[in-house]
Amino acid sequence: MRVFTRLALLSAILLPLPLPVLAQDTAPTVGALDAAKVPVVMARAVDEFIRPGYRRFTDRAGAMQTAMTTLCGSPSAESLKEAQSTFGHVVEAWSRVEIVRVGPVIEGNRFERILFFPDRKGTGLKQVQAALAKPDPSVTSVETLKGKSVAMQGLGALEFVLFGTGSGSLATAEGAYRCQYGTAISANLKRLGAELTAAWDAPDGVQAAWKTPGPANPLYRDEAEAAKELLGVLVHAAETIRDQRIEQFYKGDPKKALPRQAIYWRSGNTFRSITANIEGLRDLLDTSGMVDLLAEDNRSVVSSTDFVARSLSRVSADIKPDVAQVFEDPAQIAKLDFLLLNSRDLILRLNNDLGGGIGLAAGFSFSDGD
Repeated sequence: MRVFTRLALLSAILLPLPLPVLAQDTAPTVGALDAAKVPVVMARAVDEFIRPGYRRFTDRAGAMQTAMTTLCGSPSAESLKEAQSTFGHVVEAWSRVEIVRVGPVIEGNRFERILFFPDRKGTGLKQVQAALAKPDPSVTSVETLKGKSVAMQGLGALEFVLFGTGSGSLATAEGAYRCQYGTAISANLKRLGAELTAAWDAPDGVQAAWKTPGPANPLYRDEAEAAKELLGVLVHAAETIRDQRIEQFYKGDPKKALPRQAIYWRSGNTFRSITANIEGLRDLLDTSGMVDLLAEDNRSVVSSTDFVARSLSRVSADIKPDVAQVFEDPAQIAKLDFLLLNSRDLILRLNNDLGGGIGLAAGFSFSDGD
């Protein structure tokens, strides 16, 4: 009976969606890239998504540092609650822009310094726990913390400080050292965000490379390479949502689910982050105007792709924050099944349909590094 119940609930969720949401086996129509429009699309991606995204993250990290400073100066249940709430805002801001895994963020291990995930062997967690178990002045200053293991200086470490074992001490004077560590992490996140903002704001830096593909460009020798980079960001984002965010803890069998392997499970931000990932993907696809790279008769590819992404976002936002509780409710499990099914379709639409539509060969795979 339980199997039939789950299938019925999954069907109930799927009913409002038209058949195209399901994975398509037909080969996409291969188009020809309109090279003249690529620089405009790349400029929109930079100026309307990437730069504002990093500025938003930097601002939220600054607010996090302020909240931690307040908590350390006046420890209480109220100030702890405010700091924990602010952490959720930082996670959301980062999750929207983390889909951009190219450029300055992959230099100097910035991405891992901001978010070290997944921590498959628990190495990072052990390092954070060790730092909290025995006071170490070097983790309470951003200048020394930034030289530590990447797992000790980002969002995962801050989540454990605020929500992990012993976090209740932050509401009292006994949590002073733990609070100082959290403040240093927040300051480090703000520092990293500022570096990324500065790198993308520099007119002769990476933004110039994105906006002016050509023979003299060190990154993109022509418009096709630039378009491929932008499409690759979208495809890899969709793959990460499925492979590292959902399948990290659930692959379709509730009995084998690993809720404590989910990102941000301690703070209840798992699905808030996944939803922000999806919304970031939608925002980049829309604001960049990639639809302009498609022939008039093939532009429905973008609207249908956005429909799938919007449906995923809607369902993800409606899942309980406590990952463990999700597996106690058949209706919630059905929503996870929906995410698994349709996240695969999103990847195919971006990789095959959109990729083919702007001139890449059908079956092109960014995962293979082609």
